[in-house]
Amino acid sequence: MKHVAVLMGGLSAEREISLVSGRACAAALEEAGYRVSRVDVGRDVDVVLRRLAPDVAFNALHGRLGEDGRIQGLLDLLRIPYTHSGVRASAIAMHKPTARLLFAAAGLPVAEGRTCSVEEMTRTRPLEPPVVVKPVDEGSSVGVTLLESWDALDPQTWPEGRELLVERFVPGHELTCAVLGDEPLAVTEIVPASGGLYDWRAKYEPGGSRHLLPAPLPKRIYERVLEISLAAHRVLGCRGVSRADLRWDPSRGEEGLVLLEVNTQPGMTPTSLLPEQAAFRGISFRDLVVRLVEMARCDP
Repeated sequence: MKHVAVLMGGLSAEREISLVSGRACAAALEEAGYRVSRVDVGRDVDVVLRRLAPDVAFNALHGRLGEDGRIQGLLDLLRIPYTHSGVRASAIAMHKPTARLLFAAAGLPVAEGRTCSVEEMTRTRPLEPPVVVKPVDEGSSVGVTLLESWDALDPQTWPEGRELLVERFVPGHELTCAVLGDEPLAVTEIVPASGGLYDWRAKYEPGGSRHLLPAPLPKRIYERVLEISLAAHRVLGCRGVSRADLRWDPSRGEEGLVLLEVNTQPGMTPTSLLPEQAAFRGISFRDLVVRLVEMARCDP
């Protein structure tokens, strides 16, 4: 019987969401017949993993430590095969400005953007609003703010000295597409209940958003989202699973598609998008989790 350590919780702002994801994955793996150890990750995680000596680590962590390459590096050193992407892909995807550079170099569409500190943004106001301001290295929309005008800017939203990405806001449709293995699954359109951004509340609170699956898009736009998502997965060197987030301005046709970012640790909560898309393709939650375990490996 294969022994799987499910890594969850952690030290990031996304700890509570990770616990929900981890518990769901652990239960599914037990149902599938695996021996499972639930690990609430702290600073002693190396000691815990050495003691447990699992065959595989299922990475259900979100945010810093869990998806920025650090836990992946530790698992490589311990030679414990793990789910999801390796060190390089995780670190690059987590640092949005670096990922944008790779996407643009590969010919993938990205929004106009600037990287700056809170103080620089306040002083220079780098782009004409509306703009979206986000920390360069957080997930789950932590700290993401839509500014319709610079008069609405509150620098206290972010810690002093924090590096931020300021991007031109793309009006229209919020889209997402998961890639499993090397195959894009489906395209979902996300409609936040508030009518605003797909923020933390829209993502995780019951009724926070509606998911239209499959997204009601023109055929060519739907296909192009699949193509961009797979290309982004490959550009970063992702493995296991990833999820690309995009925006589409229908007034500009295919030119209105913009790739926002790639998430190498998609959520596995009851309201998460990846399990929904997998189910749409006939893959149960249990089978999805098992597939990820069976694809687990270390970097060379």
